[in-house]
Amino acid sequence: MLISNFEETISLLQSLISLSVTVALDDFGTGYSSLTYLRKLPLSRLKIDRSFVQDMLIDADCAAIVRSLVELAHELRIEVTAEGVETLDQLDYLRRVRCDEAQGYLIGKPVRIGDIPGIAAKQFGQELGV
Repeated sequence: MLISNFEETISLLQSLISLSVTVALDDFGTGYSSLTYLRKLPLSRLKIDRSFVQDMLIDADCAAIVRSLVELAHELRIEVTAEGVETLDQLDYLRRVRCDEAQGYLIGKPVRIGDIPGIAAKQFGQELGV
């Protein structure tokens, strides 16, 4: 959709943003990723693909890509989420490069949507001492 109808996509996204919807570009760095998307689309968030996050501590090129994407996104006033965070060392690196959010098994495993109310109630109940 982005590639075949780019101008229409921008218009649709701007309409959604006017309704307070936030827009994220998922899996950036793979597939049809393009710096044009960062420049032209009204994005709220960039999600760095897990393949870069997984290798960033053992591959200097992946570390450079992650660090550079965080810096570039921030310069464009876009928040950044790193996908696939599985270790504390990965989380520490992402904190050092000022990544805004992390998601992955270290943070929490995927759950069925029907289980979310019970998990939230349990978490908030513990925080409130209930």
